[in-house]
Amino acid sequence: MTSTFPSKRTILCIDDDDAILFYEKALLERSGYAVITAASAQQGLRLATMCKCDAVLLDYEMPGMNGHELAIEIKRVRPELMIVLFSGGDVPACTLPLVDAFLPKLEASRQLVPVIAALCRKAHDTKADSKISA
Repeated sequence: MTSTFPSKRTILCIDDDDAILFYEKALLERSGYAVITAASAQQGLRLATMCKCDAVLLDYEMPGMNGHELAIEIKRVRPELMIVLFSGGDVPACTLPLVDAFLPKLEASRQLVPVIAALCRKAHDTKADSKISA
């Protein structure tokens, strides 16, 4: 039986903390994902526009451009891209509608992979539905 899913989904992780990026990359790669990392919001925005990725995992608190501002910019250029916001602290309520999922950093070890998998399935199903109805 041939699968219609690509062999590997690609996740872009954006965080200014190298230790968090290393953790996210290791966790996602162990679960079968390809991972691209960016150490700043600006670098992440460039990668989101240039690279073929299936979802973006981004930190809220970053210097220069926070997760709210970055989510707006990513959705402006790639509205179909699924975004998971990740934060160690409180996030303004006005930010949550901009993203497809929110995870507290303390929940990452248990919830990150299932949330990413669900969003990638949702993105695939949405693409399949648009192809069928077109």
